[in-house]
Amino acid sequence: MSTAAIHPSALIAASAKLAPGVRVGAFAVVGDDVELGEDCLLYPHAVVYGPAKFGAANVFHPFCVVGGDPQDYTFAGELTQLTTGDKNIFREYVTVSRGTTKGGGVTRLGSENFLLAYSHIGHDCQIGSNNLFVNAATLAGHVTVEDFTTIGALSPVHQFCRIGRYAYVGASTVITQDVPPFSRIVTERETKSFGANSIGLERRGFSPERVKTLQRAFRTLLRAKLNTSQALAALRSDFAESDDVRELVKFIETAQRGIVK
Repeated sequence: MSTAAIHPSALIAASAKLAPGVRVGAFAVVGDDVELGEDCLLYPHAVVYGPAKFGAANVFHPFCVVGGDPQDYTFAGELTQLTTGDKNIFREYVTVSRGTTKGGGVTRLGSENFLLAYSHIGHDCQIGSNNLFVNAATLAGHVTVEDFTTIGALSPVHQFCRIGRYAYVGASTVITQDVPPFSRIVTERETKSFGANSIGLERRGFSPERVKTLQRAFRTLLRAKLNTSQALAALRSDFAESDDVRELVKFIETAQRGIVK
């Protein structure tokens, strides 16, 4: 294996650990207690702070700041951390904060997330894998994002909200409640659900039958003139054989802030 390749102008803390194949560009900064997995790439002027542990092949573009102190008034220098999986891409001016002690102490990202320029992951967020955060998508603290979601450009997500798997949040959509899995949420005059995220699900390999089942389930949830409790009962009865609908029902049942409808 090749050793790390570090530009002479880069600043590397003595306590940092760089695996073989890591490349660090000009004027980049690797802070105290940062662990970079194999083949990570820091472009010039990228900044990673710790304590933080990164998996393999993560890419940090110029002027991103990943692993910075949480943006929380009560933070007083406590030992908190950031952990990520593999192959995440942090584009220009992306910011990702470490956790807070009151929030569990750890911000987590899975693998193969793509964070476009100016997007922000707040302290104590728990992020799955294969998510797309479009330019300036902004997560407040304690947000949970599952897998294969899209958070549109300029879309803020309120503290403690959850974004379910395969959900699509359109551009400039304000999220203050949980977003159910498989759904498509877009702000027009008000933030509301437009049913199943059909195109996104097809692109992720869902069969036509699975997509049609979810479309029917969302029609029951949103357009059958039923309240949420009645709709959940109908979903349990009419779609008992669908794992996807069972996941949708379970998500709604555990929502603490209500759901976008």
